[in-house]
Amino acid sequence: MKASRRARRAFLVVHVVASASWLGLTLGLLALGINATVIRSAVTVEGSVRAMKLFADWLVLPVAVLTLLSGLVLSLATPWGLARHRWVYTKFWLTLATITATVLALRPGVNSAVEAVAVGGQLPGARGVLMGPIVSLTAYVFMTVISILKPWGLTRRGRRQRAAGRPHRDHPVRVATRDIRVAGR
Repeated sequence: MKASRRARRAFLVVHVVASASWLGLTLGLLALGINATVIRSAVTVEGSVRAMKLFADWLVLPVAVLTLLSGLVLSLATPWGLARHRWVYTKFWLTLATITATVLALRPGVNSAVEAVAVGGQLPGARGVLMGPIVSLTAYVFMTVISILKPWGLTRRGRRQRAAGRPHRDHPVRVATRDIRVAGR
């Protein structure tokens, strides 16, 4: 798929904003989780976990899916490709893993915390409200770093394409030209 420069830039802006939003939401979840585990006031604990539920139910998943989709479009519409460079491939799989962890671990952990404190009980433990944001934040910071540094080179597929002399579909082979000097000039 080849996209115009304007379209690629628009998707890049969407991807960066969505990714930064996902990172910010995770920082917010972590702050609320810390607040819920450190403060001993039942009202504060309940307010913190209810706010976490709001973030987890209404904000995190849509932003995560937008990040995934915009990243997928960018990888397919730019020379980076989805499976040509290891850093892109790593980001793709980590994004899928963190979305899955959000659905299977973060949201259920927050929901059980809300259920426990809503009936006047204690927070079921710090682990349920802290581990999800900590793991997610670590993954997002790592993905941000590799987006900037672009480490590890090409994947096996990328090396095969390069060895076969096949340029990426968006970039024709560029032939180096030399200044040819005519004798006497």
